[in-house]
Amino acid sequence: MDQAFLSGFLDCDFVQTNGSEVSRETLDYLKEASKTREIVILTDPDSPGNRIRARIAEEVPACKHAFVRKEHSIKGKKVGVAESTKEEVLLALKHIIPTEITRGNLTMADLCDLGLMGGEDSSELRQKVEEKLHLGHANAKLFLKRANALGLTKEELRRAIHG
Repeated sequence: MDQAFLSGFLDCDFVQTNGSEVSRETLDYLKEASKTREIVILTDPDSPGNRIRARIAEEVPACKHAFVRKEHSIKGKKVGVAESTKEEVLLALKHIIPTEITRGNLTMADLCDLGLMGGEDSSELRQKVEEKLHLGHANAKLFLKRANALGLTKEELRRAIHG
């Protein structure tokens, strides 16, 4: 369903994982393809999608990530890329996050100072910033990694919290 939806407006090659168990053949193909092509992971914004993303990123460190927002990707009881809109997918693709490169120097202490970690409402606050900055849902450690991959500053996070 995702590929049928996406191919209606994107001109690119798609690789289907066929569920949350990504085959060795698929991982080997993506690893080889990443030597000459940009690999962007776009999965459903749910737990199985996050497992697929993590598995591919582990094996293909040069990949990049695009996240559709969960609340914009629901139809009925289904959550996924195919349930989002063309505009939501294009917005996700405008905010691609690299895996390997670390440009920023934010620390866990910065996240604590901003209330994004260690507080009663830290998870909700992170969710607000994730939504605003298109970071995808993450725990504090992964949030920090993604923010640093984008080179975000403490001030930019502060503006996302208060703006």
